[in-house]
Amino acid sequence: MEPRRGKHCSLSALCCVFVLWTQLQLSWTQECPGDGRTWVPLGHKCYHFVHGEEDQIKSYTFESAKTLCQHYELLSIKSAEENDFVVNYSPRVWKGAVNVWLAMYYDTDSDDMKWHGNLPVHYTNWESSSFTTDLVPLDTCVTLHTTTGKWENVSCLEEVENGVVCEAYQSISCPGEEQVSANSRPLMSALVILSVVAIVGVSAVVWFLHQRHSRGSTIFTPFEYHPPLRMLDTDRSCLVESEETDSVP
Repeated sequence: MEPRRGKHCSLSALCCVFVLWTQLQLSWTQECPGDGRTWVPLGHKCYHFVHGEEDQIKSYTFESAKTLCQHYELLSIKSAEENDFVVNYSPRVWKGAVNVWLAMYYDTDSDDMKWHGNLPVHYTNWESSSFTTDLVPLDTCVTLHTTTGKWENVSCLEEVENGVVCEAYQSISCPGEEQVSANSRPLMSALVILSVVAIVGVSAVVWFLHQRHSRGSTIFTPFEYHPPLRMLDTDRSCLVESEETDSVP
């Protein structure tokens, strides 16, 4: 019964760890900016489609589009899921074809296109299979066509587009604490993981000590000393019996 009890204790410890992890995940709530504008969440980000409620969409230069985002950034697309989201949601706020500015620029240090924040571009969805442009590199910007989901190179200075989408990372709030940026989520997750690992380690030590205590000293039985077998006084008895037999007349 003791091994079964030890197994039951270890399962109980794992259940406690799972419950703790679940409670920590549920205690975190993600929220979009509360600035009075309409923000649509997707993953860890929120999106605001500018002038979606107006009957006629205005046109904006690249610089004016960035100004409209008011302390937030223009749209940057990092995956096909995000690209499809913008394409599928656009008809809900805009009528007809719209070209949306993307927060992509030419980096002179690496001679390549980068997202805002000097982030590399991994996912792309260009109109052609290869990236080609006749524009001067420093004057190269990118727009997204909401009808096809494809990207096009345009002039940052001469072109005007009629679609602006702003993005912001969702904030994470814990009960009784102020909101923190979603960029701190990896640190918080690491702390939680370390706590769970510590709990599992302590549980393993407790289980081992319990098993050792329940078995007593039998854990070392394979190393017990066994003296060599000694012959009983059988030979001596046989000799005595033989002498008695020989002495009988």
